[in-house]
Amino acid sequence: MRRRVFIAGLGAVLAWPLEAGAQQLARVRRIGVLCSIDCETASVRSFRESLAVRGYKDGANVAFDYRSAAGDLKRLPGLADELVQQNVDVIFTSFGTAAGLAAKRATTSIPVVVGSAGDLVAAGIVKSLSRPGGNVTGVTSLLLDLEAKRLELLKEFLPRASRIAFFRDTTNPYSILAIERVRAAAAQLGVGLREIQVHQTTDVDQAFATIASEGLDAVCVDAYIPLLASRDRIVELAARYRIAAVYTFKDFVDIGGLFSYGPSLTENAKRSASLVGKILDGEKPADLPVEQSTKVELVINLKTARTLGIPVPPALLARADDVVE
Repeated sequence: MRRRVFIAGLGAVLAWPLEAGAQQLARVRRIGVLCSIDCETASVRSFRESLAVRGYKDGANVAFDYRSAAGDLKRLPGLADELVQQNVDVIFTSFGTAAGLAAKRATTSIPVVVGSAGDLVAAGIVKSLSRPGGNVTGVTSLLLDLEAKRLELLKEFLPRASRIAFFRDTTNPYSILAIERVRAAAAQLGVGLREIQVHQTTDVDQAFATIASEGLDAVCVDAYIPLLASRDRIVELAARYRIAAVYTFKDFVDIGGLFSYGPSLTENAKRSASLVGKILDGEKPADLPVEQSTKVELVINLKTARTLGIPVPPALLARADDVVE
């Protein structure tokens, strides 16, 4: 009896170094998260939760290093360099073309997953959707493909609208691509497009003052960073000047914007988490095709429509994915 106990105890002692060694081998992976505006968003939370479902749990076998530009795109290259210096295992850019470009330029060796960028090929981030090549892959949000549709929906909302404002930034990589799509759509719809430069968040007030002084009928609010960083202020000014506005994301509508048409950022974050998980499992970004958004949301705020005195076309209301009362 004592001999069996001794042997069992000896086996446990011998097994302990093996278990300890296995735990050391299962090192914690470090994920760099590069955010153009804020890292505490629903999409970043969705990214973490989706990774946990795949078995990569924060505080267990993964750790996150966050870097936020707080809406200042000039900070993105330096923040991307910081993540490279931290020697993270993979970099995830939560949103935007500028963040994706910054990460791509910062490293050619660390895998990069670009989340919700307008057109990764047109921006020069990847070679093609099916064969991205290099160390970068990601999710294309189809934002550029939706630019024309968003203007078309605004015209459907306001059939008599003939002069529509469009904010643009000639220094922003996404805005440069988007304006070409919007110009073509405006010409096809027969509406005049008033392009107003909004380079930084402090330009927003003057932009709305221009809309009011020129008596423009409505405004298309695009998806480049200074505008997203000014979300609350833009919705407030649209209400003050009684300007009908279409937005890219439902976040604007949730706080009082008229309506939005665009991709689901939380859905794109889940797709990004899947790509990051595959990379952590050993796959190479060059072999992972860029994924495309499949969920596009039309969200309408009926309360705001009533306040502005705008009747919502029944056909649009029937097509809405979500209605804010």
